[in-house]
Amino acid sequence: MAKFEMDTEFVRKLAQLLHETHLGEIELADGDKRIRVARQTVTVAAPAAVPVAAGTPAAVPAVAAAADNDLAKHPGAVKSPMVGTAYLAPEPGKPNFVAVGDKVTAGQTLLIIEAMKTFNPIKAPKAGTVMQILVANAHPVEFGEPLMIVE
Repeated sequence: MAKFEMDTEFVRKLAQLLHETHLGEIELADGDKRIRVARQTVTVAAPAAVPVAAGTPAAVPAVAAAADNDLAKHPGAVKSPMVGTAYLAPEPGKPNFVAVGDKVTAGQTLLIIEAMKTFNPIKAPKAGTVMQILVANAHPVEFGEPLMIVE
């Protein structure tokens, strides 16, 4: 059996990539060699979708795709670091992490995104005020999609 040589610098780069992208893990394979780097994530019960009664205004305004592109360029846009399902509360029946008008601190959890049964907290990149929430609870999001505006 051949000895497996570990490239610790490569492992450090993968760990840095996890930190920068807020992903839970990265796994690579090359032939019979595999490497998996994971970071601790917060796992919570999946919030159930709450139906909105007819005639009740939606919590998230409908925004055209062109407007999404403009919002993605906003300096206060908090963008999704992954594809998944966005949840605004930690679990069903609990209050949302934040609401429009709330003051937030850098690093405060704004929402969670479930990807591959892992719940990833999306944190405020800076202190400020939540000006807009652009996603609805329990709705799918794409990589780079604007989730909130924090000014």
